[in-house]
Amino acid sequence: MLYKLHGYPEEDEIVLCKVTKIYPNSVFVDLVEYDRKSGIIHISEVSPGRIRNLRDYVSVGRQIVCKILRINRERGHIDLSLRRVNSNQRREKLDEIKQELKSEQLLKNLAKKLKIPFEKLYKDVTNKVFKEYSHLHLCFKDVVSDDIDLVKLGLPQNIATEIRDAVIDKFKPKKISIEAELQLQTYAPAGVAKITKTLAAVQDVSKTITLAYLGAGRYKLRIEDFEFKPAEKNLKKVQEILDKFNDKVSTSSLSREKGE
Repeated sequence: MLYKLHGYPEEDEIVLCKVTKIYPNSVFVDLVEYDRKSGIIHISEVSPGRIRNLRDYVSVGRQIVCKILRINRERGHIDLSLRRVNSNQRREKLDEIKQELKSEQLLKNLAKKLKIPFEKLYKDVTNKVFKEYSHLHLCFKDVVSDDIDLVKLGLPQNIATEIRDAVIDKFKPKKISIEAELQLQTYAPAGVAKITKTLAAVQDVSKTITLAYLGAGRYKLRIEDFEFKPAEKNLKKVQEILDKFNDKVSTSSLSREKGE
């Protein structure tokens, strides 16, 4: 990975490390994201409880996610902890690294296409991008959502166009979908109006929702989004609307399709 930060990290920062040496009571690591910075993990910060052999927990060459505990800038010492990193922090850091590597690979492929040395293209691009962003992938995310103009960042038009096309192709998230069958039945005097109002309320939940009439009070419900969480949230709102439809003479159901 070409991405490197200069200077020291901050205390409590979550960082990616590579194990370089293992001693009976400590582990030495290099900070992958920081230029020529190394640190130490005391045995008490590797894992809770008694540890008989550190090699049961780490191995030389392995990459691990750690938390910065203390920094002594005068001595150049950095103390880290492995055990104080929770699963969410570990997952977020690894995803951040994965996205940055993906961004670097995109530039590497583009450099080959343009017949430019990769290191030169990377330097030329990041010299501009890193004035506004901490990581390449954050910039590329804004390129996908059309929130940034690479030319305005200072990149030449031809390079900006090539990067934009490549980023949109590789980084644009794919939509996920949830499909279900919705059924409405009522014997109320104003039943048609009641059904029409309920369907309109379902449609108004989100622009990601589409309805298609199947016949005999049955409707095809489809929710499309870039993430499952908001899609599931909208499905729950639909169910709440259907619950309000139900009474002594009206019934509704929502059957999610198998495999969803």
